[in-house]
Amino acid sequence: MKQYIFLLSASLFTFFSSAQVPYNAAIPNGYTKKAVVSEQVGLAQVSITYHRPAVNGRVGKIWGQVVHKGFTDQGFGDRRPAPWRAGANENTIIEFQDDVKVEGQALPKGKYGLFIAYDSLESIVIFSKRIDAWGSFFYNEKEDALRVKVKPVVVDKSVEHLKYEFSNPTLNSAVVALSWEKLSIPFKIEVDYLKQQFNALVAESQNPRGFTSQGLNIAANWCLQNNYELEKALVWSTLASGNAFPGDPTSFAALSTKAAILEKLGKGDESAAVIKTALPFGNVGQLQQFGRQLIVAKKNKAALEVFQFNYNKNPEHFVALTGMARGLSANGEYAKALEFANKALPLAPNDAAKQAVQGMVEKLKVGKDIN
Repeated sequence: MKQYIFLLSASLFTFFSSAQVPYNAAIPNGYTKKAVVSEQVGLAQVSITYHRPAVNGRVGKIWGQVVHKGFTDQGFGDRRPAPWRAGANENTIIEFQDDVKVEGQALPKGKYGLFIAYDSLESIVIFSKRIDAWGSFFYNEKEDALRVKVKPVVVDKSVEHLKYEFSNPTLNSAVVALSWEKLSIPFKIEVDYLKQQFNALVAESQNPRGFTSQGLNIAANWCLQNNYELEKALVWSTLASGNAFPGDPTSFAALSTKAAILEKLGKGDESAAVIKTALPFGNVGQLQQFGRQLIVAKKNKAALEVFQFNYNKNPEHFVALTGMARGLSANGEYAKALEFANKALPLAPNDAAKQAVQGMVEKLKVGKDIN
């Protein structure tokens, strides 16, 4: 009886050991190591999980042979015509943590199986809703979320192990390229960066970090600078400069942001009223910067009023004097502007500032605007 139990235990051990072979076979063998590459595109994290097969002496036999052309019956699984798995072993998986566009076509956030129907002239990159299969043996086009067509690119230096890389990054885009042997297959990913950033600011404005006068003003000013969701920006700037919590009615930064937003919304009279409210709370540097912002916005008369207020408050200050020169120059009063520039010259705090004012003087002498 004991011998029977021993033999049964031995046979069961052998069975369970052999049942684990497929799992063990997935252990890296030196030619198909598992890899993950990830990068932020806009505010969205994009990650690719894949296996890296090697050329392993098969130069000239990768594309069109090891990587079959187009869609083909691979002799296993569902036997449907299928693309290449875009790597080795189980599915290559790409994940987007926000909605994106791939080659200009919309793709919702999520995980996708990544496949490629290779052709030397034009390949098809496929994003499938199926992510848990082994390779493309069970590929079904009905599970496609998106297909895009791209042109393969020949590379000079041979790539031994297949790899994915991010390149050509911008504020809202990047190019993902699969490279192996002497060929690269790139596709461009884009995000709506303004929408992403705005949504992040909305979330931030509702938590303790952002629900402050300073935090709300930062959000409103971002909208102002990007000319995006100005109505919401006005709500934020009004809260930031209001009397009720968390507002600060003495915040020049919040008040000036609100004034600029009102101006962009075509509410000039309201903007002017807010500017008058803001001026007493601004220091010499803030008033100077605000005046220059108004000049950039072609609000030269309003800018001169700000510079005049700054000068009346700080009549002997170098910054206030140069502000008057700029404000008068913007309004075409070059002779008066020259007087203020000459007054500012001996008060310059350093050589760079002195040279800058000297440049203003030379321009004003010949009737040229210094802004």
